[in-house]
Amino acid sequence: MKFGIGASLRRKEDSAFITGKGSYLADRVPDGSAWAQLVRSPIGHARFRIENLDDVKAMPGVDAVLTAADIAHLNPSPCVGQAPNSDGSKLEVPPFPILAIDTVRYVGDAVAMVVARTPAEARDAAEALMVDYEELPAVADMAAALKDGAPQIWPTRKNNIAYDAHVGDKDATDAAFAKADRIVTLELVNNRLVTNYMEPRGAIGSYDPQSERYTLICGSQGVGLVKTVLAGMIFKADKERFHIITPDTGGGFGTKLFVYREYPLVLVAAEMIGRPVTWISDRSEHFLADSHGRDNLTRAELALDAKGRFLGLRVDTLANMGGYLAQFGPFVPYVGAGMIPGLYRFKAVHGRVRGVYTNTVPTDAYRGAGRPEAAYMIERLVDKAARELGIKPDALRRKNFVTPSAMPWKTPTGKVYDSGEFDGHLRQAMAQADWTGFNARLRTSRKAGKLRGIGLATYIEACSGGAAETARVALNGDGGVTVFVGTQSTGQGHVTAYAQIVAERLGLDPQNISVVQGDSDAYEHGSFTGGSRSIPVGGAAVSVAAVNLGERIKAKAADMLESAVGDLEFLDGTIRIAGTDRAVGFAEVAEKAAADGDDMKETDSWAPPEATYPNGTHVVEVEVDPDTGHIDIVSYTVVDDFGVLLNPMLLAGQVHGGIAQGIGQAMLERTVFDESGQLLSATLQDYALPRADVIPDIGFETRNVPCKTNLLGMKGAGEAGTIGACPAVVNAVVDALHRAAGITHIDMPMTPERVWQALKAAQAA
Repeated sequence: MKFGIGASLRRKEDSAFITGKGSYLADRVPDGSAWAQLVRSPIGHARFRIENLDDVKAMPGVDAVLTAADIAHLNPSPCVGQAPNSDGSKLEVPPFPILAIDTVRYVGDAVAMVVARTPAEARDAAEALMVDYEELPAVADMAAALKDGAPQIWPTRKNNIAYDAHVGDKDATDAAFAKADRIVTLELVNNRLVTNYMEPRGAIGSYDPQSERYTLICGSQGVGLVKTVLAGMIFKADKERFHIITPDTGGGFGTKLFVYREYPLVLVAAEMIGRPVTWISDRSEHFLADSHGRDNLTRAELALDAKGRFLGLRVDTLANMGGYLAQFGPFVPYVGAGMIPGLYRFKAVHGRVRGVYTNTVPTDAYRGAGRPEAAYMIERLVDKAARELGIKPDALRRKNFVTPSAMPWKTPTGKVYDSGEFDGHLRQAMAQADWTGFNARLRTSRKAGKLRGIGLATYIEACSGGAAETARVALNGDGGVTVFVGTQSTGQGHVTAYAQIVAERLGLDPQNISVVQGDSDAYEHGSFTGGSRSIPVGGAAVSVAAVNLGERIKAKAADMLESAVGDLEFLDGTIRIAGTDRAVGFAEVAEKAAADGDDMKETDSWAPPEATYPNGTHVVEVEVDPDTGHIDIVSYTVVDDFGVLLNPMLLAGQVHGGIAQGIGQAMLERTVFDESGQLLSATLQDYALPRADVIPDIGFETRNVPCKTNLLGMKGAGEAGTIGACPAVVNAVVDALHRAAGITHIDMPMTPERVWQALKAAQAA
């Protein structure tokens, strides 16, 4: 239909945003709210004690100063997503206290929270709090943390190893390598990232002593998960005592999924002082207070036979956990390891992942959460193998792709690919990028004194799986429909997307369909947005509920029209006897249902039987200035397989945004700690984000194969751009550097300085 599934409908929610009528957390600060300021450790590892607590409590405007003693009734922050040790032992989770008790383990670790009448008074009091730090030996580098004699962050974790997990079959992989004619090895860095969403985090807490209920307003990726963790795991209290609200939220990217320490703190403080308490992070605090992403060191080996066929893959990854295990921190690199085979047929694969403690900000999920790391590793490794074997990079991939006839294909790590035509999108992307015309463009660049390179990367990811989502679809008295769903938009356009699904099922204009999210009192079901699951999983639940509501609407209309249900159809907001002009409107049905005592609501769930596996090819062409190391991306082409498309316009926005973040990691973003754990890149003057002049025009196309395990045939799309971008950009730059100076690898971020140094070192050698 005109506005249903497959239509490029403009976003319904954007009118409020572009006219300044959005309602973000800072717009919700109640009159009379107190303000909170966290006191954070300036030392990477230290024992501490607070010396002048009473003096600070007596300062003008100060309502309270919370320390660990004031929140002893709260449990530590939980580690929900864990990883299994390969020896069968249980993962040891050290306490991550809401406020540090006597030891801090990274710069930014919170030791106290000051609450005062104004932000300025809260800052003054926080700065006045005297904390005596007894500095302890610290280690910020993973390789150094593993050495004998390195500072121990947790006494029971020898060599700072948090866990040691494996995927695949070690014996079978060793046997495959023993038969190999060629082994290609690559060591690489997956650099640490800071999310830097547009809206920094914040929290507003209040407490009603009569009902004994807490209300928390925070930017999140789902009030259901926040409520579950906050009430059930931290407060150990009845979930009905907690009301969680998420207003408009300016970006999440995985990092706003979690329950941070500020959330229980503002609730305890609000109960203590008897009025609301507000905390809003500034950008510098964000660098220290919010979880970071990525930060892996990987050694990968590829075994091939004499004909260039892949026999085995061996991968050993060190994953930086930071000073504590964050909410999903251990799970991220472990689940990513399941995707290391990529799009390729392997006889045997073995991956080892060791989580490592360091005196740095804890790491957790960031857009893609483990899958970008896996794609980067395998696509860089395959590119290097092609170069060493003298085979074209597309030919080596094509030789080893899983073919459509082989599906469903179970990888050696246990993933089951249901659909995909990998060679198809590879050929389409290369054609659109004019791969065959590259040599002519190379000659033009050389005449201008520039280096030129072209590279490609294929990717596949697992997403849109996990637990069920539940949705409610209700017919309103005015004939409109309201959708209640537990996922949370942080900019993706969920209000439009869900409306299109209902429009498809009920024949309504999307403008007559509203979406309720972000209020745990308005809707008790639901979990979160993450893993590209909102539309493929939440949308499937919405579809089921809409179909079932439609049957009830038709049944009611059949009585009104004295017709058989099977003769009715939905058309332009009416229920009509097909082939006639006899019809009733949705509002008339709603009125009749109300008179009959029918609530006309349907609540249904849908659980994915398996993850979906979106896949695609990115082709990138670059020019490099050898005198400065500056990289220009002169062409970017991507062809993706996302199964059934809901809204091509929304989809393109997701792909473009993901590619921008991937380019940022590949070329610009670098999180730097010194040896003592001081974060040296803690502002946007030190941490480079991609800007408009860095992001090229993106040629985006799809070559879709419907998913066989998703109710709607959809494959998740929110993270795909990020997953394919890094290896494609790096492969293109390495191609340019190899043509000029024989360079076969350069680590991210490929800053101009690093590129220039690599060229100079190669020339000197």
